Amino acid sequence: MLTVTIPDEDLLGRLADLAAAHLDDLRLVPWDLRGPLDPADAADVDMVVVPHYFVGARGFAVLRDLPRLRWVQLPSAGYEHALPHLPPGVTLLNGRGVHDAGTAELAVALTLAVQRDLPGAVRAQDAGRWENPFGPSLADRRVLVVGQGSVGRAIGARFAPFEVELVRVASTARDDADGHVHGVDELGDLLPDADVVVLAIPLSRTSYHLLDGEALGRMKDGALLVNVARGKVVDTDALVAELAAGRLRAALDVTDPEPLPADHPLWRAPGVLITAHQGGNTDATFPRVAALVRRQLVALLAGRDPDNEVART
Repeated sequence: MLTVTIPDEDLLGRLADLAAAHLDDLRLVPWDLRGPLDPADAADVDMVVVPHYFVGARGFAVLRDLPRLRWVQLPSAGYEHALPHLPPGVTLLNGRGVHDAGTAELAVALTLAVQRDLPGAVRAQDAGRWENPFGPSLADRRVLVVGQGSVGRAIGARFAPFEVELVRVASTARDDADGHVHGVDELGDLLPDADVVVLAIPLSRTSYHLLDGEALGRMKDGALLVNVARGKVVDTDALVAELAAGRLRAALDVTDPEPLPADHPLWRAPGVLITAHQGGNTDATFPRVAALVRRQLVALLAGRDPDNEVART
């Protein structure tokens, strides 16, 4: 019997047919990890599906009370928040693919909003003021997408129809069906020619402050930085300085710190548009999480390894 905890009623409902078809070898147990699990259930749990936006050592500590636990499934592509808190002997699975569309949509939306000064239009509307500014387009711009995982590739696919010159950067250089991918070690040479720089790279020791003061200083005057990766990929103090000088613009779905305190100078810096880490906040998320969990359960029931393994503790 494979025993799996499911964090919410929506996901339970979407998997009900699978559970009904495997009454003798699959048991789904409702549990959102926000309290202790019944000891009788805890003794049998093989896999835990983590709720959306679940972080922190205190929350993950409850996993240590599950003696049979073998797999933890995250709904997010990022997993750095979970890895330090997992008990030994557990395989961590991430949500690669779940948020590709939503995050890519937001990356394009943020870019267009800043390029066409939609924040200024909203402020003018609130004031009842008719303004007709002239500004930069997205067409004919060089767009640098840093990160070529599933999210980065989805972003690139959505930028392509906008008549941009797309430059792709990954951890290592390579060629694929779409052309050349530059290595991240080339970033310093690529930044000065980019009109828009989109960050979609996972947070790691090597990507922490990838865009530090020196890297930001290499970006051309008026360039736009779009961050849908993690806040710590950018040196916030250095970015605030560039924004305050009016040299760069930014559109940020993630910040460091996060949530951003109300008195943080980034809120009031000129030329910045901030959204509150909402790349995956769409109604497309729920069926996509369900499809991923379904694939994982079908694989385990068939004796196969699940997809999206990112770490073993």
